Amino acid sequence: MSRDRVFIGTAGWSVPRAVADQAPGEGSHLHRYARQLKCAEINSSFYRPHKQVTYSKWAAAVPSGFRFAVKMPRALTHEGALAPDQETLQRFLDETSALGDKRGPVLLQLPPKRALDIVRASNFLTMFRACYAGPAALEPRHVSWFTEEANALLRKFAICRVAADPLRAPEAMTPAGDSSLIYYRLHGSPRTYHSSYDEAYLVNLSRHLATASELGAEAWCIFDNTASGAALGNALQLRDLVRTA
Repeated sequence: MSRDRVFIGTAGWSVPRAVADQAPGEGSHLHRYARQLKCAEINSSFYRPHKQVTYSKWAAAVPSGFRFAVKMPRALTHEGALAPDQETLQRFLDETSALGDKRGPVLLQLPPKRALDIVRASNFLTMFRACYAGPAALEPRHVSWFTEEANALLRKFAICRVAADPLRAPEAMTPAGDSSLIYYRLHGSPRTYHSSYDEAYLVNLSRHLATASELGAEAWCIFDNTASGAALGNALQLRDLVRTA
C-alpha cells in the first residue's frame, strides 16, 4: 500500500559521519538528506527570523514532494506567552511562504510552565487561523493540556496535538486534537536529545503511522534526538519499516 501520506524526517538536516554512507552523493547536507527522506523540521525559525531568499534557497534544494515543517518563533509562544501579536505572526508567515508548496505544518511548541488558559489560547488561535489556514501542530508540555477541554479547543481550530516523547503526561504519546494530521515528535529517551530508539519501538511506531495514513491522515514523525547524531539513523530505519508495515 502507498505510504505517500507518511512523512518521516529530523529536526534540521544534518548528516552525521556515522551514517554518512546512508546519505551518499554530491551536494550539501540538505541535498543528500532530501534524496533519502521526504521532510525536515526547521527549528532555527524558533530562535531567529530568516529572509525569504533563505527559505527559497532551501525549497530549491529539495525535490518535488518534499515538505518543511516550520517552528513558530519563541517571540510568540514563549516570550509573548500567546499574546495576539499579529505583526510578528504575519512576518513569520510571509517569510516562510517563500517555501511555496514545500511548506508543511506550522509547529507551535509551548514552554513547560505554560498551563492551559482557554481564553488566552482561544484568542491567540483565532488570530492564527485568521492569518493561516494550513496544517498546524501544537506541542504542549504542561499536564493541563492533556484533557478533553484542550482537545476540543484544538479540534475547533483544526490543530493536532503533537504526540511527544519523553512523556509529559501518560497521554503524551497519543495523538489528539484535529485528526487530519498526526505529528510525532521524538526527542530521545531516556536521555533527551541524545538517546536512540530501538528497533522494537520503531516497529510499533511504523504500524501507528501506517494505520493513520490508511485512515486518511497525513502522518508525520520528526526525530529531535540530534545531539549525539541518532536522529538520521532512526529516521532512515523507520522509513524502511513503514514501507513494509
